[in-house]
Amino acid sequence: MTARCISSATPSVVVGFALALSFVSAAAADSSSPLLASYYRQHMAIIGGNVYGWRRDDPPVKMRVKGVQVAVGNRRYYVLTPTGTVLVFKGLHIVPSKTLAGIVRFAAGLDGVLGVDRIGILWAKARAHYQARRLAENVRTAAVGDGTNYYVTRSGALFVRGAAHRGQYGNGQLTRTKTFVQTATNVAQISAHTGHAILLKKNGDVFGTGGNIYGPVGWHGIGDKAVRWSLILRGAKAIATGASHSHAIMRDGTLMAWGRDYGLKPVPVMKNVKAVAAGSYTTIALKTDGSLWQWKHGRPPRKILPR
Repeated sequence: MTARCISSATPSVVVGFALALSFVSAAAADSSSPLLASYYRQHMAIIGGNVYGWRRDDPPVKMRVKGVQVAVGNRRYYVLTPTGTVLVFKGLHIVPSKTLAGIVRFAAGLDGVLGVDRIGILWAKARAHYQARRLAENVRTAAVGDGTNYYVTRSGALFVRGAAHRGQYGNGQLTRTKTFVQTATNVAQISAHTGHAILLKKNGDVFGTGGNIYGPVGWHGIGDKAVRWSLILRGAKAIATGASHSHAIMRDGTLMAWGRDYGLKPVPVMKNVKAVAAGSYTTIALKTDGSLWQWKHGRPPRKILPR
């Protein structure tokens, strides 16, 4: 079964609740986990099986939908349902429309949605009236940046396409391509945001490339841009990046931060962290006790759920 574009009047393709849950550990885009999402000033979370969405520092709003993954894009909220359908909300209280079906994981951002189906085919969906386009096979996960898109194959090969002017490819290239170019191997996760990206290797090493005015990709190219993947830290198990700061969850559950208002050297900010996501100025984190925290970079974390 492959993914397809569907309208709000078309029945969704049932993938199965067990199949969708089997991919819950896969990270997506700006988040370390399908349970959290943050992009610019919009945020989402799945807490205790409930889906929440909110903007800025507003209180989270419980949404009337069940989901196994959340994501946010250009003023839109996305939820992957247990049946494999990606729903798009143009507002927290607006009835959603269906954008992709037969999906087990997806990523969203400025360019739209990248979805991976159960046999590893990558699909792209730009706007509501466009048909989904098949992009690649044997894909495990993907990320949507601001004009630059990424996907990781099941073997760990990283492919990049789109804007390259800030060094987003990580191979020294500064000219965009229309086709995907391989730029790294042994990759476990990729996270992208405003003109930069960080990746997590299978051995726990974290690398960064791209725009680096405030240091979200570490020391290399600080004040301008890094054009090649450069090592930031070792021993991580998950990553997330925002507009000007980045995070890594270490193997012992410690959350590290670097970039704007943190400095170039990763510093610990919280322990017992299960998942993290980063937006423009904000970080949201889910702790192992089920509590949700939010803060602006450089400031102390505050608990927002449960109230």
